[in-house]
Amino acid sequence: MKNKKYLLSILALSCILSCVNEKAPINMEAANPVIAPESFLLYKNFPSEIIPPRNVEVWLPEKYGQLESLPVLYMFDGQNIFHGTKGWSGVYNAGWQVNHVLDSLNKAGTVPEVIVVGIFNGGEKRRSEYMPAKPKELVDRRIGETAHEWYRSFKETPPSSDDQLRFIVKELKPFIDAHYKTKKDRANTFIAGSSMGGLMSAYAICEYPDVFGGAACFSMHWPPLEGVFLEYIKNNLPDPANHKIYFDYGTEGLDAEYEPFQLTADTAMQLRGFEKGKNWMTMKFEGATHYENDWYKRFHVPMEFLFSK
Repeated sequence: MKNKKYLLSILALSCILSCVNEKAPINMEAANPVIAPESFLLYKNFPSEIIPPRNVEVWLPEKYGQLESLPVLYMFDGQNIFHGTKGWSGVYNAGWQVNHVLDSLNKAGTVPEVIVVGIFNGGEKRRSEYMPAKPKELVDRRIGETAHEWYRSFKETPPSSDDQLRFIVKELKPFIDAHYKTKKDRANTFIAGSSMGGLMSAYAICEYPDVFGGAACFSMHWPPLEGVFLEYIKNNLPDPANHKIYFDYGTEGLDAEYEPFQLTADTAMQLRGFEKGKNWMTMKFEGATHYENDWYKRFHVPMEFLFSK
């Protein structure tokens, strides 16, 4: 209990000191802070008792101050989703620009105002952070057997995805709900990511079906450890009565490897009772590759799907 109180005290102080808002300061102690239209708030080294500290960036849409509460979208690879920057991979890109897409969709009346929470990855540790750890016995066995250059690193740094999800559910979401005007229920809590962030988004909605009502999995990177995550998907999909899941993939670059895995996942979705176009969508984008600009171009598709009634 003492450690928990200490963490909360440090968290409050850290957020007050490190929150960056280009248009107006924010009082994190206020229940409903007054914030300028379309604000970005950066929490540097957000503290945690579960995982190493990392940056978290919150985007508040233009009408935030006028609304009583808003749904929340949590996104992996927070370095890349808003701004043009040198991303986690070290290469400059224009980012997903999700705030611009959501602004346009809101003005068109197809998507409500939504808060977006970008969770930065751990850089070199991203691969282990974003590798689903279940089914545990099979994952551990394939880690021991793999000769694949990319995934031999799991032998030294085992998957820590379960801790990443516990951080989001047990520490980050309670903080966001306490300091922002959020709709806290499952039906208004979403998660999204690309590549291994797509794996994590699917993992999150399966592991915490009472927390997340929808997941968008862009260019989901199925191949690690011989597609072991497919074995998890077959047995752990959430209830189709109150969940929506979106998958997509391109046909070039890394994405060219994904279709056989995705077809197997689609069969699992059908067997679980998901219906295409109603609570599940899988899209194939001809010519699209594994890059932020491609995800930016089609970001509107899952947003309109997840937020449709």
